[in-house]
Amino acid sequence: TRQMNVAKSGYRVFSANSSAACTELAKKITERLGVELGKSVVFQESNSETRVDVKESVRGQTIFIIQTIPRDVNTAIMELLVMAYALKTSCAKNIIGVIPYFPYSKQCKMRKRGSIVCKLLASMLAKAGLTHIITMDLHQKEIQGFFSFPVDNLRASPFLIQYIQEEIPDYRNAIIVAKSPAAAKRAQSYAERLRLGLAVIHGEAQCSESDMADGRHSPPCVRNTTGHTGLELPLMMAKEKPPITVVGDVGGRIAIIVDDIVDDVGDFVAAAEILKERGAYKIYIMATHGLLSADAPRLIEESAIDEVVVTNTVPHEVQKLQCPKIKTVDVSMILAEAIRRIHNGESMAYLFRNITVDD
Repeated sequence: TRQMNVAKSGYRVFSANSSAACTELAKKITERLGVELGKSVVFQESNSETRVDVKESVRGQTIFIIQTIPRDVNTAIMELLVMAYALKTSCAKNIIGVIPYFPYSKQCKMRKRGSIVCKLLASMLAKAGLTHIITMDLHQKEIQGFFSFPVDNLRASPFLIQYIQEEIPDYRNAIIVAKSPAAAKRAQSYAERLRLGLAVIHGEAQCSESDMADGRHSPPCVRNTTGHTGLELPLMMAKEKPPITVVGDVGGRIAIIVDDIVDDVGDFVAAAEILKERGAYKIYIMATHGLLSADAPRLIEESAIDEVVVTNTVPHEVQKLQCPKIKTVDVSMILAEAIRRIHNGESMAYLFRNITVDD
């Protein structure tokens, strides 16, 4: 029996940020689990250094650190690293990060002379002592491979699909829209689950982030090019985007644009305009992470968009006060269930049922 007790040792849930907006999700999760939020203080010293004081014993326990990412991303990452390391040096058995929105996840591809920051962050978290991560809707699901420990990439789509079915009257007259071919896969998975049609917008509306000016076309250093003069490499053709087109008929339909992150809403506002022109009579935006940076709330308020539905993976109370069109879906239930299952050593497969390889 003693072995049994060791295996079923206690667990604690901490929040890696002490601000009210960030502890809100942590409180919802701990309420569902029926446990107290662990006692710790996280604060910035006068010189902006991060200090973490863990106020109770964690020896031999499984610890879950919940970190929701506020406006100041880099401080949040530092808080998470410092807290994980504090728990590691206090002899916690397992340290599991619950990071619903994984920051820097857009920087997961090599660009020109940049770097894959997401991989760097994965290595830093491992070094600080994390042994497992629970997250939601990674920007690219292959990011799981950046980590040297298990990652559970939970999905918010069941909650958003439920919202569509319950809160959008006449949703059967809707069509799922991808605002760019890149978002088409996600949109397809919604369309197939809701048994709705699919439309894709493509063409020259927004200048894509990958075409930003860099030093690629700067004149090369003058070198003696002897030897390989005979080598003629075939030229890579420059991409020419067609004028904006909507593939699929949205006339007389409710358009539901789905994506994983709503941050700069410029693309979404432009897409909404186009869909209105093509005869869509209502426009919704569904996304997992509502970062809604800068003046996104004002732009949404002034746009043709009727409603923006996001989950509470990222705190956005301030933005909701500025823009009543923003609605929130609570996903604390699935995060609490993941924590409960991991602690009890149960299978996670139930949380991933009906998820295919490509979604």
